[in-house]
Amino acid sequence: MEKTRKRSEPALAEREHLAHLVALGEKAYDQMYEVHDQHSADACYRDAKDAYCDAIGLAQRLGLRDEAARLEKRLEHIKAVYRSQFWQG
Repeated sequence: MEKTRKRSEPALAEREHLAHLVALGEKAYDQMYEVHDQHSADACYRDAKDAYCDAIGLAQRLGLRDEAARLEKRLEHIKAVYRSQFWQG
């Protein structure tokens, strides 16, 4: 029983970290709509993208394929929104 507990504690901590990364990504995404200049929107986009990339990598390392796929779709949505509403290239 001791081994099971020790093994599940890191997994729980990693899942909590995954949730934290997703929350950071969503917060940055929401902030894109609150800023009033292009530079700030770009920074929020980079923060959202970085958080989601980290979350996807962690989900893959944890073997959470469905979660990684869900996060990848969300990241693609965020990228599409940024390109259509904020990007001035």
